[in-house]
Amino acid sequence: MTRLADSAAVRIAESKLTHKQLKITVLSGGPSAEREVSLKSGRAVAAALESLGHKVRIADIAPDSLEALAIPADLVFIALHGSFGEDGQLQQILERHGIRYTGSGPEASALAMDKVAAKYRFIEAEVPTPRFDVVEAGKIDEAMRNWSLPVVVKPIADGSSVDTTIVRDPAGLRDVLSRMTAKYGRCLVEQYIAGPELTVGVLRDEPLPPIQIRTRREFYNYEAKYLDEDTEYLFDIDLPAPTLRLVQDLSVKAGQALGCRDFCRVDWMVDAVTLQPYCLEINTIPGFTDHSLLPKAAAKAGIGFAMLCQRIVESALAR
Repeated sequence: MTRLADSAAVRIAESKLTHKQLKITVLSGGPSAEREVSLKSGRAVAAALESLGHKVRIADIAPDSLEALAIPADLVFIALHGSFGEDGQLQQILERHGIRYTGSGPEASALAMDKVAAKYRFIEAEVPTPRFDVVEAGKIDEAMRNWSLPVVVKPIADGSSVDTTIVRDPAGLRDVLSRMTAKYGRCLVEQYIAGPELTVGVLRDEPLPPIQIRTRREFYNYEAKYLDEDTEYLFDIDLPAPTLRLVQDLSVKAGQALGCRDFCRVDWMVDAVTLQPYCLEINTIPGFTDHSLLPKAAAKAGIGFAMLCQRIVESALAR
């Protein structure tokens, strides 16, 4: 498999591209807990596309505010993270209106947002994922008996590590499960994997260079992602080259298992002892902010931010 990071031909081809001027609507904001990040992503994408000569309109959007879709455009660039924008709802609306848009379709978006459904697809495709269980309010005692600590408790359908917790003591587990089931109805309990945390961007079914994430916090949570200035993003990763190649190959396989298209980002934990990688989840619309990992990986592969946005646009137009 050709690695974008190693392909000088890719960079040469990019420099020779000429772009047709397009009318593009960039959708950002939205109703989810990731609204502020989405607004930043939308502004960054809009500025990048404008720098390439496109006529860009940026619009906030919500289920009860779809006026932006009535304005004629050659393409809609979705920069919405979380519920509504990333879970297939918006994609279904765009499909019904016959509007061309970037990123994955309704089914793949819904699968990726539902961490449990995604895990079953990973298992079917032989992509390793940590042992997991779904816990509802009436099954907390059963979960307490079935799990050895530490574990990770997270919402089934939220992004940016919102409400994700590593639990290390039994009393804490009961409290977290009670809180999470009260808030969400059910939650995901997942085996904790001790080791390096990696993420791999995938662009047009080609893996970008892996990034190792190091944070001073217990794990890569919302604050580490979007607020901290000392979170480290490393391309010089102290893991064997075969392990890194395996994670890249499995990232492409995971995206294909869910039916993702154009781009995505796949998150991993690697067991520090066995070096076995475990897929945590797929982000079908990862961030496009100055802290975001897909643009960092693309830059490492010689694809600047504006060109990354352009390539995503071209992928959508090719369908």
